[in-house]
Formats: sequence, structure tokens, C-alpha cells
Amino acid sequence: MRRREFIALLGSATAVWPFAARTEQAGKPPTIGYLGPNVESVDRPRVTAFARRLGELGWVEGRNVVIEHRAANALAERAGQIASEFVRLKVNVILTSGDAQGLAAKQATTTIPIVVAIMGEPVGTGLVASLARPGGNVTGLSILQAETAGKRLELLRDIIPGLRQLAILANVANRGAALELEAAEAAAHSLSLNALRLEIRGSEDIPLAIKPLNGSADALYVCVDPLVNSNRVRINALALEGRLPTMHSFRDNVAEAGGLISYGPDIVGMYQHAADLVDKLLRGAKPADIPVEQPTKFDLVINLKTAKALGLTIPETLLTRADEVIE
Repeated sequence: MRRREFIALLGSATAVWPFAARTEQAGKPPTIGYLGPNVESVDRPRVTAFARRLGELGWVEGRNVVIEHRAANALAERAGQIASEFVRLKVNVILTSGDAQGLAAKQATTTIPIVVAIMGEPVGTGLVASLARPGGNVTGLSILQAETAGKRLELLRDIIPGLRQLAILANVANRGAALELEAAEAAAHSLSLNALRLEIRGSEDIPLAIKPLNGSADALYVCVDPLVNSNRVRINALALEGRLPTMHSFRDNVAEAGGLISYGPDIVGMYQHAADLVDKLLRGAKPADIPVEQPTKFDLVINLKTAKALGLTIPETLLTRADEVIE
């Protein structure tokens, strides 16, 4: 998803420098607290894209803005601790990603503006009152996770014509992932597929969930969550060992971590667009007045290396539809 493909672009860089000058004259540049949901290696390209776009808008880290980076490492309790730390530091804006991390920030403060770069189920989890009128101090970008679960299953069925048994991996401690799990189960039922729940709550649960499948599933659907993002290589390796094709939502879980297929928005692009939101907030806008935006384009990425390792032949019709093919 590219910035131009969002429903609306937010503001321009005009008036940034006058605001920055006033802030510097006051002796302290504004501070952005970044609550990274994943391990640092997963978050790094996303934060880099955010900082680059922020620079294009006139906010240069170390010159007229400070970014405090913290990694929650997919630990819910750590996210709460970081959010509380940012409140003590009196940051001007909190940037994070994921429903659980957004909720941790929201629980820590009702006054500091919060931008959630990737929301799975913003209304269902209580992050915002509605997409059009968020209310409160939270806004951001939704990835329509539950709404697109059915499309992912249809794509899996195109690759695996004999698909009957579907395993669905989800961190049920994360309300957003649990809602996606329910949506994927409902979509599986509508497609006459048998769905098998693989519930995890920590990294130690991942092999315990996947290894016992032992041929009892035809594919693995992976629900979005920092826990699975941070363990993506391990999940894909276990799936490959069990000859399980995997369906993901994020490109990097396929292109970089060896999954078979992904269907979802451009996550790096969402972080870039989050910079537009932060820019607007730093210049005085209120999060309650900024609608939660949704992507208008979803990318299909297929990893032919993984397909070959699984002994799968990807239909030519699907390859021509793909936005990216990893060879």
C-alpha cells in the first residue's frame, strides 16, 4: 500500500518549520515515543521508513525532533511498561503498531496522542469508537484483518485444490488475533473447510501447536500478531518440516522468512503514512478528529522457493495476479 493509494492524504509539510522553530526556542524539541511491538529486527525497516517520511515532512531526528525507541519483543507486559515510561517522559506523541500495543498505550494515558500504524480490529478491540470518529486520543491505520480473512482462504484453495483441513494459528491472548481467528473460522465454514484451532500464548507454545499436526492439516493460516511476527522464521520452518503451506498477511513473512503466500497491505507503506498522522498531531491536530484510514490496495506475494520445497505447483493464473513472486 502506497501513500497515494490511501483514501486521503493528510496535510503537507507547510508550517512544520515555523512550529519546529517555536519549539526549539522553547528549549526542547517534541518527542515521539515509539513502542515497537516486535523484536527489533522485525521493526527496523518499518521504523526506518517512518523516520524517512518524517524527514520529508521537515522533522529530522536529532535536529528538531526526538524519537525514543523501545522494543516490547512481543511481550504484552513489556508494552505496558514502555507505555508508562513514555507517560513519565511526557512524550508528545506515542507511535506503536498492533491492537494490543495500542490498548496498552491507551490504558497508560488518555491525554497523549497515540498513532497505531497497524490496527487489526480497531473497533472490535475498543481502540476507537468508530473508524470515522475515533474519539479519545487514538487514531491510526486499519488493515481490515478480519474482513479479508475469507480472501486469504480463497487464495489458499486456489493453490491447494484439495484443501479440506485448515489449521489456524493465533495468539488468543491478543484480542485482535482472536477476532481474526473467529473470522477465519467463519470463512472456512462458508467454504466447507474443517478448521482446527492452534491456540498459542507464548513462543514456547509454537512447536507444541504445529508439530503434532503430523499430516492432519492441508495448510496453515497464521493470524497477525507480534508474537508470530517475531517468530515468523521458526513458524515457517516448522510448517515446512510438516509440509504445510502457510498463508500470511505481511509480505516480509514470505519474502524474508520463507512463508508460502501473503495477502495484505504494504506494511512499510503504512508506517510511512503514519508519519503523516504524527506530523499532523505535532502541528496541533487532535486524534479524535482524524478518521482511522483503511488501505485501498492489497498485495499478493508468492514464494516459489517455498512452493518448490513443498512440491507445490502454483497455477499460472495466480502467478499472473501476484504483485510479487519470490524466485
